[in-house]
Amino acid sequence: MSAFDPHVPRPAPERELLRAGDLAAFARDPRLARRHVLGLGALGLGALALSSIARGNARSNAPRPGDARPARFPAKAKRVVYLFQAGGPSQFETFDPKPLLREKHGEPLPDSVRQGQRLTGMSANQALLPLAGSFTDFRRHGESGLWVSDLLPHTAGLADRLCVVRSLHTEAINHDPAITYFCTGHQQPGRPSMGAWLSYGLGSDNANLPAFVVLVSKDANRDQPLYSRLWGPGFLPSEHQGVQFRSGAEAVLYLANPDGVSRDARRSMLDALKALEAEQRTHALDPEIDARLAQAELAFRMQTSVPEATSTKGEPDATFTLYGESARTPGTYAANCLLARRLLERGVRFVQLFHQGWDQHGNLPAGITAQCKATDQASAALVTDLARRGLLDDTLVVWGGEFGRTAYCQGKMTPGDYGRDHHPRCFPVWLAGAGVKAGHVHGTTDEFGYNVVDGAVHVHDLHATLLHLLGIDHEQLVYPFQGRYFRLTDVAGEVVRELLA
Repeated sequence: MSAFDPHVPRPAPERELLRAGDLAAFARDPRLARRHVLGLGALGLGALALSSIARGNARSNAPRPGDARPARFPAKAKRVVYLFQAGGPSQFETFDPKPLLREKHGEPLPDSVRQGQRLTGMSANQALLPLAGSFTDFRRHGESGLWVSDLLPHTAGLADRLCVVRSLHTEAINHDPAITYFCTGHQQPGRPSMGAWLSYGLGSDNANLPAFVVLVSKDANRDQPLYSRLWGPGFLPSEHQGVQFRSGAEAVLYLANPDGVSRDARRSMLDALKALEAEQRTHALDPEIDARLAQAELAFRMQTSVPEATSTKGEPDATFTLYGESARTPGTYAANCLLARRLLERGVRFVQLFHQGWDQHGNLPAGITAQCKATDQASAALVTDLARRGLLDDTLVVWGGEFGRTAYCQGKMTPGDYGRDHHPRCFPVWLAGAGVKAGHVHGTTDEFGYNVVDGAVHVHDLHATLLHLLGIDHEQLVYPFQGRYFRLTDVAGEVVRELLA
């Protein structure tokens, strides 16, 4: 495996020792940070990792944090917006109609379909697993004839722009590991997030805004928690972490100067800090010194760029008609979709929206109807708005959750008030925009919507495909840590070429 320019900022003395191949002198250097010694020596592979880093640094000079970096091959997409529907939307009420479930409503799930697959603790003790037909109808839309639920009329209007994957699957069956898997490529916390990998690999197209921005809906039912580690940098340099923009007086916490501190005073303080950290860097070879300074400098520039980017005062009434009147209220899902468009057109590389509330273990009809009503118009509006502005051709839009829902009812089957449990074996996601096959459905599930029949797409495959559209070979985007190279797709993943235009 060859390295994808690790971009690890290194002080000149350390770099020269590495280039010279003098590993013994490097290890004896009293200025070496303890974390480097421990990290490079992990698993007894420190020397191998160190020599590989030396070769990587000899090949290229590390770009400055935030600099735009060329893709590895021609890219279809320059930027990504991921509309993450946290909680697990039901495929049976969105994009995968199953008439057989209506015919067999209330009958037990056949053992031949389940095939002994594990269940969550919430339904494992049920005596029966009664099949639950969808309460809503589906219709074909557009020239493609895409089946879309009546709960999503605005999304249905995009039928000929969407690439729907019905055959996504994962191993995680509970929310936290499943969301962590989608956001970081691993079920356990500690790995870099998807946006952090893109910041590290491609940098930013706007030096005055973060490469990676996160928006969390304030109007969602917060049934499952979200953690900042879902957009964290993991073991990547900390300047690659996602920056959460919030509603309210300050879009970014602690960005404004405190009372009594002028912009000139802040600039003088940063200049003094830069001089002090240059001195510290000669004694401690720690790349986090450069990372902290890069973050402080970006925050200084964001003091003017963020208020301009987040203000929608100049948007015409037609924009709010498109996204919905709730887009006038900062922090709502609709407002965040509009803000995402404004950030993307200003060069932000990756914008990830999180909208909670899709975990309908009970009261499914009312719950998912409300969720669709809150998100459908704005999701479709974002795609339409990007297309009108000529941005959709090089912007990739992704919509989906961390898993799907069961074909059977969880708990007691009550008319108008029943739910579905977690189902990781098959569930949908849709893509639109740069480089994807429009008006296309990929993958087939069985007639019960329980297993993938053909065209299976794993989480790692989805990540590999997203990176491919951005011009990155997922096997080359790596980072050395604790004696081995890590990547977003871990040791798996294949580009799903059937999704590509």
